[in-house]
Amino acid sequence: MDPNFDDEALEPDGWMWVRGVDYVAGWRSAVDAATELKGAMDEAGIDTTEVRSIAATTTDGAGVLRVSLPVEAALALANAAREEALRWRKAGASGARSG
Repeated sequence: MDPNFDDEALEPDGWMWVRGVDYVAGWRSAVDAATELKGAMDEAGIDTTEVRSIAATTTDGAGVLRVSLPVEAALALANAAREEALRWRKAGASGARSG
């Protein structure tokens, strides 16, 4: 046995598959989310050449997307999200005035 192996850190729920859980559907939804995220970032003009994502599932079969991106891409994504949120707030405020 590896002397560096930490058996107390081993979490069976983190790696065991449960009969009847549809892991493939969760993984597919994570893959679809990765495609959507990359497309949205491309449309926003964010460089995605160094963006990496890993589709996975949780123990209950829910999709999970793990994303790794350069700081510049993260900041650009945060800025795009803030601009969109501001646009929605302004649209909501003007809609409230006209109603």
